Amino acid sequence: MAFHIQTEDSGIRNPQITTLLYRGGSIIASKKTDYSDIIMAEMLEKVVEDLMKEQHKDMLRRLKSGEFDNRIIPAPEADSPQKTSQASTTVSQITPPGPHPSEQEKHSHPEKTLDEIIFDYLASTKD
Repeated sequence: MAFHIQTEDSGIRNPQITTLLYRGGSIIASKKTDYSDIIMAEMLEKVVEDLMKEQHKDMLRRLKSGEFDNRIIPAPEADSPQKTSQASTTVSQITPPGPHPSEQEKHSHPEKTLDEIIFDYLASTKD
């Protein structure tokens, strides 16, 4: 299963951070945070960047915890037996906030499990 998480800042004129979780082009979940109350904060750019990273990581945590499973995996029909759990979920792309990889970079990496992508992402964001 391939997922894509996208986090965007709408800017000072519309101070809102939006995070969307996609699967196959369909939005599975979204979260919006208004930051108009801190628009005059010192180092606003850094504060907003940190808010974006945290909101992005939160969506990733929620995905991993199974919160969206009922939206992702169709419920089994009463008369047709079906597996309702998966041993491992494969994610081909989760995009953290920041520069987007080139198309060539996207396709040069083999698919990774969700755990591998989370580990790589968290390792890359350590201060």
